[in-house]
Amino acid sequence: MRYFADDLFAFLRELKTHNDRTWFTANKGRYERSVKEPVLAFIGDAGAPLGKLSRQLVADPKPVGGSMFRIYRDVRFSRDKSPYKTHVGVHFPLGKGMAVPGYYLHLEPRQCFVAAGMWMPGSEQLEQIRTAIADRPADWRKASGDIDEDENALKRPPRGFEADHPMIEDIKRKSFTASLRLSDGQMTGDDVMPTFVKTCKELAPLMRFLAGAVGASW
Repeated sequence: MRYFADDLFAFLRELKTHNDRTWFTANKGRYERSVKEPVLAFIGDAGAPLGKLSRQLVADPKPVGGSMFRIYRDVRFSRDKSPYKTHVGVHFPLGKGMAVPGYYLHLEPRQCFVAAGMWMPGSEQLEQIRTAIADRPADWRKASGDIDEDENALKRPPRGFEADHPMIEDIKRKSFTASLRLSDGQMTGDDVMPTFVKTCKELAPLMRFLAGAVGASW
């Protein structure tokens, strides 16, 4: 079935041009109809097919505190005081209550993608992942085929790891994510759900490796 209409992307394009409370308030009903409601419906229906990858994946369609990120930006510590995000973000974590890998769906005009993994994990999980990479290099190579570039990677080897380790460049990483791009047409098509789940399946080896590294169930 079709979840996302063309107006979802039209709304986000216009929001980027008119990123202020006056415009958003006047278009709040359109946001609810074209963006929030279809995204929450997609989340609600994604639980069953994602469960075939892992029963631990959480697809929470609650309008507040669920899988859909808020449209409102936190501007407290930002020079950019634009009040609204100009994209839609949805996360499907591998369980609740702990730092775990997860999937992420990003909806933005001409910049849609599905990502998987862990972005900037805490110090404990970071050490666990680095140790797993060092101890299981062959498994890591198989799992990290679509790995994203990490601009925040360390310049020098972290403490406890040898500089000549064959996986040292990956051990220096601070984030462990992989992403695959999708077109706007794919997102507004009738087969968006199977396309999304197929993409998640392609990224599953990274999720499985990271889950094992941090002690999460897959």
